[in-house]
Amino acid sequence: MQDVNEKPSGRLALFIPSLNGGGAERVMVSLANGFARRGINVDLVLVRDIGVYRAEVAPEVRVVDLKGKRALTSLFSLANYLRREKPAAMLSAMNYVNVVAVWARFVSASPTRLVLSEHANLSQAVADTKGMVSKVLPWLMKVSYSRADAIVAVSDGVADDLSRTLGYSRTAVETRHNPIETVELALKSLDPLNHPWFASGEPPVIIGVGRLSKEKDFPTLIKAFGHLRRSTNARLVILGEGGERPFVESHKDASEFKDDILLAGFQGNPYNWMRGASVFVLSSRWEGFGNVLVEAMACGTPVVSTHCPSGPDEILEQGKWGRLAPVGDAIALADAIRQTLADKTPPDVKKRADAFSVDHAIDGYLNVLDPERSRFV
Repeated sequence: MQDVNEKPSGRLALFIPSLNGGGAERVMVSLANGFARRGINVDLVLVRDIGVYRAEVAPEVRVVDLKGKRALTSLFSLANYLRREKPAAMLSAMNYVNVVAVWARFVSASPTRLVLSEHANLSQAVADTKGMVSKVLPWLMKVSYSRADAIVAVSDGVADDLSRTLGYSRTAVETRHNPIETVELALKSLDPLNHPWFASGEPPVIIGVGRLSKEKDFPTLIKAFGHLRRSTNARLVILGEGGERPFVESHKDASEFKDDILLAGFQGNPYNWMRGASVFVLSSRWEGFGNVLVEAMACGTPVVSTHCPSGPDEILEQGKWGRLAPVGDAIALADAIRQTLADKTPPDVKKRADAFSVDHAIDGYLNVLDPERSRFV
């Protein structure tokens, strides 16, 4: 139980297991840096101080290493941190981490305001999980989340799914879109790209970017490219690595246009590739939000996406800023790409990307972390 007589400090804590490559981790780093730029004292609290995004943490952000092995076993370390530091508010991300945050605050009796954030569809996560976890996790979340001060989701679709799966009122879950470093990545997109496919006079390049995993559904993109290629001279580039690489490679090798398909792996700067492409395609079966779609738009590249849950339809405003195709439909996806290539006056996607800038996101998160604007002073 919180001790209402204790006064919290003016610090803001962001809690996540590590800074290994992932959407939620990247979002938390962007938020931490953004809060710090506003002059707020920020602690990035990690179960383990490791990960590829560590170098992106601003010097003004204090990194707190709990020196744990797993989030669950770090509950008491987090409680000790809360008891010692008494941050004014704490934001955590991802369902199992959120559960730990709830009970750590309870054990610590800290006056810290606690906000939980959801980055993926719970129903899909449960469907993809085997054994007792799929049965226990929703129950544990339902019991735990009600103890938080606020719950946010990265898209309306994720919020709808969470409230439906846990049996919560939809009004109990607010939407806060992910922060995208639109200005910084637009500058990175201007870096020279020395690849012959992007030279002047070459056929248009279609690009997809993301982890090579089941939900990204790059095999459907490869099939769609095959349909497109029969009538349109073009090339396909896919950036990213992941456990599904052999499966994606097998689809590439089976394509009659395999010589026009490049699996370029992970790229430290994917943005100059995006900017050089004629169309960016998100072929996912599902998303939490779809950060990479906004990133491509910030580079000024026309976009096409599947109408997957959740995020793309919100980002594209039901097709206003880019065409939407049914999930898994290679022919429809090819048609959407073909029509986008033929657009004489494509929408100003950079304008839409600005709506998801870090500054916009920081304002939204401050409204829920500090609704009375009195904690971070």
